[in-house]
Amino acid sequence: MAIVQISQITNRLGLNIDLPQLAGGELGWSTDTRQLYIGNGTLDQGAPVIGNTEILTEFSDILNLSASYTYKGTAAGYTVQTGPTPSTPITTSLQMWLDQWASVKDFGATGDGLTDDTAAINRALYQLYCRQSNPQIRRGLFFPAGVYVVSSTIDIPPYAMLYGEGPESSIIQMAGTGGVGSYVAQTADSLQQTTVNIGSGGATPPTSITITNMAFASLDVSKSIFLIQSATDCEFRGVTFSNVGTTSTLASNALGTSCVSLGSTVSLVTTDILLDGCRFSGTVWGINTNQQTKGVVVTNSKFNTLYQGIALGLGYSLYGGSTGTRITNNIFDTISHEGIVFGDISLNATGYNIFYDVGDAYQGVTNPVSSIIVFGGDNNVSIGDMFQRADSYAIVYPRVNINDTLSIATTNGSQIQLGTKTVQSGLHATLIDNTTFGIAFVVNVSSTATSFKIDYSMSQIDGTGNRTGTFLVSSLQGGGISYSDDYVANAHWPLDAKNGYGHLIASQSGNNVSILYSTKPVAGYNILMSYSISYLN
Repeated sequence: MAIVQISQITNRLGLNIDLPQLAGGELGWSTDTRQLYIGNGTLDQGAPVIGNTEILTEFSDILNLSASYTYKGTAAGYTVQTGPTPSTPITTSLQMWLDQWASVKDFGATGDGLTDDTAAINRALYQLYCRQSNPQIRRGLFFPAGVYVVSSTIDIPPYAMLYGEGPESSIIQMAGTGGVGSYVAQTADSLQQTTVNIGSGGATPPTSITITNMAFASLDVSKSIFLIQSATDCEFRGVTFSNVGTTSTLASNALGTSCVSLGSTVSLVTTDILLDGCRFSGTVWGINTNQQTKGVVVTNSKFNTLYQGIALGLGYSLYGGSTGTRITNNIFDTISHEGIVFGDISLNATGYNIFYDVGDAYQGVTNPVSSIIVFGGDNNVSIGDMFQRADSYAIVYPRVNINDTLSIATTNGSQIQLGTKTVQSGLHATLIDNTTFGIAFVVNVSSTATSFKIDYSMSQIDGTGNRTGTFLVSSLQGGGISYSDDYVANAHWPLDAKNGYGHLIASQSGNNVSILYSTKPVAGYNILMSYSISYLN
């Protein structure tokens, strides 16, 4: 269309605060904010409202210019009613709507695997969780997929919520060289004070921290990964803690590194910590402390390529040691020595964990060098834990070693340990008819007390004769044995003389005690023997 008229264009220049009402078509330039406006004109000229309209430039605040956002939810085929009535929807500015979430990239982090993101991550944590105590300023801090390189420890304050796009995708990683500090990350108070300074100056100690779906890693084998210090009510779900340690570098505990360390002071005890669905690898210990903790739960997690899996209360346990620890439904594999060690501590439990290649110095389950679970204090329990190590390889290093403590343990469903008493589950042996000094079974006394009791019952296969009794054995490791057999039988059990029908004796060769039987010929009827062995350490 041809231009038939060109009106005179005028303009104004000045500070934004002094911007007047512009005439229709008149331009106004704000020199201080670098924003450009044009006058709307009058209603008679067809303007919908009287005022000035901003012309977008690179300096315009586009989000604030968007007057409102209203949730519509039209995918269901209708517009959702957000307000009290359909005509009064709830609206908010686009800026306010977007501010409901925060990304670590909003604070300058890159996640490119090259740039040092330490300052940006700590700045985000400080701005979101430390500047004010008002809960409204707190936002979950999102780590988009990427490797966030850090050169010093990240300090995570109370109420922080960090989440990523999976532990293989969102990774905070300390570089292989030049890293400062013992940990990749640690809990901090509201002033971002750490370790023994937590809580000083009236600061709020770390509490209510939640971290999900991300990883903390180091490329320096001498570094530990995460310190949970003086913290309460914290959750870690789907988090990986890893270093680059190998079976060669983790053949001993010399490096002294941990995936997760638990720390406390006398007045600030780490309490109620949940690690669920986490992964621990590449350090000396998966989880370690010699300080007081209460109510730590480790569940549905995996421990691999470690010197020891979980070690609590080793050496001198500070401030009373760990209590209320529950370690359940985890997998332990490729661990040089013990999977779980409780030092001189009480009120802790393990249950329904699976132990594969553990306690054999990485040489395979047929070469044990340590027990797999060790209790050093009273009132601990291991129930339902399962072990790949077979009975024959548990002679010198029992799978669960309760060290004569007043604790309880079960082993592969085959025995139960009640303090100093060990009871095997019921076993069976068939005593062949018309046999003289046949071997019913063998007990090795190098791994048990040399004195033991066998509770048994015998049933003639035709069902006519039954007998039950207790067989007592006292022996010496290397040789020398005494025994007695005390029993009762029903009326159909034939009277027997020494070496007669169903008679038991014991014979020892080295550390092996053989339980022998002799039977008279009874028309091919064998005897089924059910028995359980118990002993006191």
